[in-house]
Amino acid sequence: MSKNNHHIRLLEALLFASSEPMSTSALHERMPEGADVGGLLMELQKHYAERGVHLTETQGQWAFRTAQDLADDLNVEKQISKKLSRAAMETLAIIAYHQPVTRAEIENVRGVATHKGTLDTLLEMGWIKPGRRRETLGRPLTWVSTAGFLDHFSLESIIDLPGMDEMKASGLLDRRPAIDTVHQDDLFTGQSAQEGVESDEYVDDEDIDIREEEMEGL
Repeated sequence: MSKNNHHIRLLEALLFASSEPMSTSALHERMPEGADVGGLLMELQKHYAERGVHLTETQGQWAFRTAQDLADDLNVEKQISKKLSRAAMETLAIIAYHQPVTRAEIENVRGVATHKGTLDTLLEMGWIKPGRRRETLGRPLTWVSTAGFLDHFSLESIIDLPGMDEMKASGLLDRRPAIDTVHQDDLFTGQSAQEGVESDEYVDDEDIDIREEEMEGL
């Protein structure tokens, strides 16, 4: 085996074994004296140019990385079905019927503090988004529903949400003891349902299976 072949194999092994990208100077320290590290790197990079793994250089740091054109083939996408918590369903219902609504107003209707994770979950799902700030003391942020919320529940607009008579006919209001202390008229009245609703692109991040519970939060 020629000295050059030995050097390039050693360089390849050093780069492969390293858990972090290696600088040219670090490679010089590990390679035998007299080795043309720069030339060997160019030769190794050319050797891997058409393979599934490429030798890449970023700001003087060298490392093996998977070929960029294979990124889509390497990604594995999975749809995970999960049910929203009761707190999330109640929060979503209040936002849908009262929007634009502040966090304090949500807590006033529910009668309990709203955990930040509840709003974060609905935000990540693309069903709610921040609205305009109220022109009151502290300028609290409001929350409104999105086009993604309408799309998921097959609604053309917020006014297509079920009213009190429909809820009673379905028997769903009787199954919500957590909001019995809230006057029913208060839940379905207030500011105009269209106020503060803005168009928003919907990205279906997850296939959320909540049809069974979608009215239980109202």
